[in-house]
Amino acid sequence: MSELGERLKALKVKLDGFARNVQAEAKLQQISRIDARMAEGDFWNDQGRAQSTVAELKTLKNIIEPWQALDRQVQDLSELEAMAEGDEATLAEIRGEIQAAEVRYEVLELGLALSGKYDRCNVFMTIQPGAGGVESCDWAEMLLRMYANYFRAKGWQVDALDHQPGEGAGIKSATIAVRGENVYGYLKSEMGTHRLVRISPFDANARRQTSFAAVEVTPELEDVGDVKLDEKELRIDTYRASGAGGQHVNKTDSAVRVTHIPTGMFVAVQTERSQVQNKARAMNMLVAKLQQMKESERLDELKDMKGERGTIGWGHQIRSYVMMPYQMVKDLRTGFDTSRIQEVLDGDVQPFIDAYLRWVIAGRPDRKTAAAD
Repeated sequence: MSELGERLKALKVKLDGFARNVQAEAKLQQISRIDARMAEGDFWNDQGRAQSTVAELKTLKNIIEPWQALDRQVQDLSELEAMAEGDEATLAEIRGEIQAAEVRYEVLELGLALSGKYDRCNVFMTIQPGAGGVESCDWAEMLLRMYANYFRAKGWQVDALDHQPGEGAGIKSATIAVRGENVYGYLKSEMGTHRLVRISPFDANARRQTSFAAVEVTPELEDVGDVKLDEKELRIDTYRASGAGGQHVNKTDSAVRVTHIPTGMFVAVQTERSQVQNKARAMNMLVAKLQQMKESERLDELKDMKGERGTIGWGHQIRSYVMMPYQMVKDLRTGFDTSRIQEVLDGDVQPFIDAYLRWVIAGRPDRKTAAAD
């Protein structure tokens, strides 16, 4: 078999495997059932259910239609390659088409990792420093800047919900709402403890320091399932908001922090104009966190976040950012790394997210605990 034939055969094997993984036949039948239901005269009588059904159909088609199109293309190219023996111009054209098809398959495969229950949801992201004072607070702010640049490049909308400045530099905590396409699907990869090694800008002796900060990502849910909040299990604290907001934030104790005592989970909101509004939004965020905890698909990520709720440090990190004695960013789950640390800190985190999604597709092998760089 020719080199082109081997590539087409390999691509066909991948497509057949993809079809089995996504249960393509079952999804095609589901699409037919939904199409039939949408054709019924009373479909739009229940607007909420109708919109949910339309969203479900869109999700199914986003998986099936690209697979069908690529599968047809590979079949057509296989037939053309079989007839093009000795025709160098046609073979060159086929070679280019195969290369493009291989790239399309990579995109299709990544799309599979974005088909989870909550992957289309917007998110709440919270960043907190670990122990280490000003060093960790500064590192937490560096992460916040890194993600802000990434969100801007993606064209996502970002709203600040809470911002607690550190003493001297950095932040004690920051919570933002992020809205866009497949936001949770991408950002779930960032949940965990991030480790920085660098020469401290705060140490007069220029010693190397290791700092930790935790990133928590929670989907913004419309349906919170059966989670109920018992007021007796909540501690509600109010405080004076900080940061931008004019005279309002300086004169009123409108910021709200709600802690769920049994789990230790907490949320804080300070951006609304009244304490009542901040409390309502904080309660919605807390319910989303508790619902997230109940979902089995999130157990591994929640294990990573033990550090965020307890000790943010060794044994919980998902990624290391080393600036000295060498330069490297390495994901400790997937093994993906790069020496382009400044580009990463400036917001180029997509390669790490893509590597995580491929790791998920591959079956998520047991995470190897890394104790070194």
